[in-house]
Amino acid sequence: MKLFTCTHCGEILYFENTRCAHCGYVTGIVEENNQLSAMSANIYWAFADNNNNGYKYCYNHRFDVCNWLVPVFGGSIFCTACELNRVIPNLQQQQYREYWQIIERAKHRLIYSLLIMKLPVFSKKQDAKKGLCFDFVANDRNKKIFTGHEDGLITLNIAEADDIEREMARKNMHEPYRTVLGHFRHEVGHYYWDLLIDNSTNINEYRKLFGDERQDYSTALKKHYANGAPLNWTDNYISAYATSHPWEDWAETWAHYLHIMDTLETAYYFGVNVNPLHTKKATMQTHVQNDPYKEQFFQNIFNQWLPLTYAINSLNRSMGVSDIYPFVIAPAVMQKLSFIHTVCYNQKQKALQKQSS
Repeated sequence: MKLFTCTHCGEILYFENTRCAHCGYVTGIVEENNQLSAMSANIYWAFADNNNNGYKYCYNHRFDVCNWLVPVFGGSIFCTACELNRVIPNLQQQQYREYWQIIERAKHRLIYSLLIMKLPVFSKKQDAKKGLCFDFVANDRNKKIFTGHEDGLITLNIAEADDIEREMARKNMHEPYRTVLGHFRHEVGHYYWDLLIDNSTNINEYRKLFGDERQDYSTALKKHYANGAPLNWTDNYISAYATSHPWEDWAETWAHYLHIMDTLETAYYFGVNVNPLHTKKATMQTHVQNDPYKEQFFQNIFNQWLPLTYAINSLNRSMGVSDIYPFVIAPAVMQKLSFIHTVCYNQKQKALQKQSS
């Protein structure tokens, strides 16, 4: 995530900020230019750009779950991210309201990345068949809710927003990493497989790298849960769960790709430089001087990524915290990540050409 500056006073701001602590102006995200803009005191009729286009907060701002702006006239009351919601938690329950705030912060970060990458983001209200939507649902006495994706509908069990519940699930599933944002990135990976890979010119290369997705999905999952991952799974997969089926391998690798891109963008805007004092090995050094979202070749991204992970893992250990990056990327996984980057980069170039024509 990039750093923002207040358009009124120049103070550094962060993605979720709704007010500048320096000048006191309220702030909101303008999607068209990904700018966190300062606004006047009237926060619901608040901002006009150089073309005199008026903006106001998304309707969900009143629930403290969104700081994005929408046009005053002629559009939805919801921003692009909130427009995708189909079911939200019961706001009469305070705990559920708190869960929703956590969920929306993660989901807005996801949508920001997708928009930066120029990937198609549209709701099922616009296209019932190919659109995207979210259901945020709680367990009840009669039904346990499972997080997952089906035909553009992403369902998230809101218990994932509870740190204790999520940590218990992480341990029970023997996962090294589990976050709300990670769930979103994984599930949306399934959605973009449908849009970018299935019935496309990318399908043959996908099958070479990930396997043939036409094998029975239910059978493959049952086998995985019964037998676990192969002993040597780290040679070819980013996670144990990725071994279960080529669809899950894609989704796990896709999520990991988004982890890398967003974290490197943050490092880029902070001007991070990793230069250990006691070694001159190139694999331990990096100056993150390129915005990864503008980089054509994944190898250049990866060369900056590895030294950064060594540094942030070491910082975590100094605080007595587990490694923030508990992964090993084998050459086979590197090929998969590179393929995903090529697919996304080409998609972005097509969108930019269409935009300029």
